[in-house]
Amino acid sequence: MIRRSVQLLIGLFLYGIALALIVRAAIGVAPWDVLTQGIALKTGLGFGLITIGVGAIVLLLWIPLKQKPGIGTVLNVLLVGPAADFGLWLIPDGLDLWVRILLFPAGLIVLALATGLYIGARFGAGPRDGLMTGVHELTGWPIWVGRTGIEIVVLSIGWILGGNVGIGTVLFAVLIGPLCHVTIPWFRIRLPGDQTDDRLEGTVLPSQPLVDSPAN
Repeated sequence: MIRRSVQLLIGLFLYGIALALIVRAAIGVAPWDVLTQGIALKTGLGFGLITIGVGAIVLLLWIPLKQKPGIGTVLNVLLVGPAADFGLWLIPDGLDLWVRILLFPAGLIVLALATGLYIGARFGAGPRDGLMTGVHELTGWPIWVGRTGIEIVVLSIGWILGGNVGIGTVLFAVLIGPLCHVTIPWFRIRLPGDQTDDRLEGTVLPSQPLVDSPAN
């Protein structure tokens, strides 16, 4: 339990740092972060505070969808935003282009590692992942259809509000799934009752196909 708890907290902290790296790269961010940036531009509120608020609203949507959060879900909502704010404070804005080009892949790699850590701790899905699985269970649509539809809506609203859509947004969509497919099995902690067939190691189980952004 101690190892799982420490792994969860490290994963959520690194997730926030990864978001800050990608934001400071300023070449485009993930769909949910486009929305966060757009709201920040319109309201003047901080990135981390809006991340918490959006996560809390998404978590409330779990109620009609009959999803059950875990402690990891709640901590995801509460901790990723402050960690992102810390990263944004640590990393200055307006960096040279060559530095920003390096920040983006660094952010992707850290985010993939962070996702593996917090999902691998197995304390519950992130709020956005639960929203997608809830839509799947309610409608019967394939998970990828629900996820794509939700993220198109989120991205569109964020773009209209002024969020940063760019080549990084496309690269994030293309690369984050394969990267997390590698990292999630690395950090997945076995629980009592799990199958012990070694052939399962190195694979992403059906219950873990989604990548939250942010905690996601």
